[in-house]
Amino acid sequence: MTDPHAVLETRDDIDLADRLRAARERVLDEIHKRIVGQDEVVEQVLLTLFVGGNSLIVGVPGLAKTLLVHTVADVLDLKFSRIQFTPDLMPSDITGTDLVQEDPATGERRMVFMPGPVFANIILADEINRTPPKTQSALLEAMQEHRVTVQGRTYTLEEPFFVFATQNPIELEGTYPLPEAQLDRFMFYILIAYSPEDEELEVVRTTTGLHQPVFSHAVSGPDIVAFQELVRRVPVAEPVLQYAVRLVRTSRPSPDGAPPFIKQWVSYGASVRAAQYLILGAKARALVQGRYHANFADVRALAHPVLRHRILKNFQAESEGITTDRLVDQLLEVVPVPSSGM
Repeated sequence: MTDPHAVLETRDDIDLADRLRAARERVLDEIHKRIVGQDEVVEQVLLTLFVGGNSLIVGVPGLAKTLLVHTVADVLDLKFSRIQFTPDLMPSDITGTDLVQEDPATGERRMVFMPGPVFANIILADEINRTPPKTQSALLEAMQEHRVTVQGRTYTLEEPFFVFATQNPIELEGTYPLPEAQLDRFMFYILIAYSPEDEELEVVRTTTGLHQPVFSHAVSGPDIVAFQELVRRVPVAEPVLQYAVRLVRTSRPSPDGAPPFIKQWVSYGASVRAAQYLILGAKARALVQGRYHANFADVRALAHPVLRHRILKNFQAESEGITTDRLVDQLLEVVPVPSSGM
């Protein structure tokens, strides 16, 4: 069994962990030059970066979903690409395509690959549910493998690489809901809500003047890649691993062992990918909080953004207005935290 009090072992890793924490503070300071409040949302976006995942950001229009992702790219000085998803968007509009070009000197014609907007470091898939599934799926290989295949040839995407997709929860007429298999590939389902009045007042004050923030680029792309590798070296005690897996398994309406509320309201529970992201997110959260090992509190803190899009409700739950966040709340209540002293 893994030592429940194990920490990063090498001095180099500890130094890198301290750099990660300091970098996170500097990045937060820079982001808040443009983004007011939304601390939990920003935190989940940064955890996505440190893990190397992709996340879905959902909120009504006008809550700075696009601005937040663009600001993160500006702060990190990474290549940013925004793809506006529309019903007529084609897969090649995302990945790129081969074009015939003529050499002016020789007159020879040949096929040349023209990269699409997916060839960037941070991709904003804006309103991803407004394009048909065939085009939505064009992002799957890029998100999972960090590469694209066009006309039988594979092109590797530059690291670091992230996809942040946005959805508008209203005006759903004419949209194409993401299939469960594609939803499962997003690490977090990040909900962005209206800000408190004082923060909304500050937003109006700062965005209606002439001031344009100037960002200092304290963190580079190679730094992000190094932080991602460090996150995977963070030790996790066996009881914490077991707790994450038990949360995920309890969300499934199996004939034996599932809680009554799961059997009553859930058609399908979370996949093993949910447990993987609970642990990876817990590792990153531990590091940004100055700890060198993940614990139960880290797993519990990330249960909602990791699980809310992976639990498929049945018709009864929909008709009774049961939300997935309520189901996750009940999961956290019924799955006991092991008493290991962590």
